[in-house]
Amino acid sequence: MALPPPAPDRTALVTGASSGIGVELARELVRRGHGVTLVARSADKLAELAEDLRTDAVRVEVLPTDLSDRAARAALPDRVAGLGLTVDLLVNNAGLSTLGPVSRSDPEAELNLVEVDVAAVVDLTSRFLGGMVERGAGGVLNVASTAAFQPLPGQAAYGAAKAFVLSYTRSLSGELRGTGVSVTALCPGPVDTGFGEAAGFAKEDALDALPSFMWEDADAVARCGLDGLAAGRTVAIPGAANRVGATLAHLAPKRLLVPILASRHPGLRD
Repeated sequence: MALPPPAPDRTALVTGASSGIGVELARELVRRGHGVTLVARSADKLAELAEDLRTDAVRVEVLPTDLSDRAARAALPDRVAGLGLTVDLLVNNAGLSTLGPVSRSDPEAELNLVEVDVAAVVDLTSRFLGGMVERGAGGVLNVASTAAFQPLPGQAAYGAAKAFVLSYTRSLSGELRGTGVSVTALCPGPVDTGFGEAAGFAKEDALDALPSFMWEDADAVARCGLDGLAAGRTVAIPGAANRVGATLAHLAPKRLLVPILASRHPGLRD
């Protein structure tokens, strides 16, 4: 299933575009000729990226937005329309994680995770998908994780959020059959983007917990996701090792898998 062709009045809206995979998704979209609208909290980082990406042939816009704020999310369609643009590609990339046992968690931090990782995906998809279906063309790329295929003690809310995103995407794929709109869940394994450090990981702990052959570069992850969306694949997992690992984690008896995961997770070490 081909993606909509680039056009001056069309845009790919990329959330979480100020760092990591979001930056590389925006770069890859621009390489493919698509205009992009960059969404994240950090106006300065977005402006810097936009200056780097902008060319005479490709339009790059910046809409600083706190995606944990429901009113801010609700305002996005009108803000995009005010730029004279129509969203024909939606990339729900924004996400964050908490770290540690739920018994010692901060309720506000846990609910903030749910707002950004779950509610924002549902909210923005609901707001922009209808127009794509009416036009008979479009694409939605939801960034999940290989954590979606297994429980994740030590990051319980994050693992559950990504499982939601994967299930939501699979359901959307059934609803969108024959509409001309593609939807894909991008499920990367470990990627060195600073995401783990933001969640509270020491970098060396993350490197010790997961073997080196599972790590992927952010630019390769972005290409995998957009290639999967263009090909109409419901799930895209970058790297052969991660594809095997996700399958094994999905099939493994959870009464055996969960204790092993809990014993190895850096967030549960005393």
